[in-house]
Amino acid sequence: MDDRHIHFCQEKSKVDLKQLKELFRVTAFWAQNRQIEDLAIAIANSDPVVSVWDADRLIGFARATSDCVYRATIWDVLIHPDYQGSGLGRKLIQTLLSHPRMNRVERVYLLTTYQQGFYARIGFEFSNPSTTMVLHNNKPLTGSVPASVMQSH
Repeated sequence: MDDRHIHFCQEKSKVDLKQLKELFRVTAFWAQNRQIEDLAIAIANSDPVVSVWDADRLIGFARATSDCVYRATIWDVLIHPDYQGSGLGRKLIQTLLSHPRMNRVERVYLLTTYQQGFYARIGFEFSNPSTTMVLHNNKPLTGSVPASVMQSH
């Protein structure tokens, strides 16, 4: 692979949303139906955002959310299939982790379906599997809320 034209960008305003949607299409089975408008919202509310370019072609992407001290989560790590296995994924994660909003965070989380081996090789560890929970926001909450929580202060 000729990597002379590959560069990393940390300016979220430079992300080409049409190319990003296409990168999700060819790379991420779990995000096939993401819409450009929603991608723009996700990027606007993430920091840092890192994109990887081969000249003017978007070939990689990742974003994170962080409180800058205790917790951060890495989201949407993508490397185009034509570029996988070349070390770009590792460099993409390293670029995210070295960002000032991430570099002193106590714990950095990520979710992955099939790439556990890749993340383990770059230092991520398996956490206690019983601690991961999810709320699907398209379903109504069940159960009662204690009255003390309902009172406004």
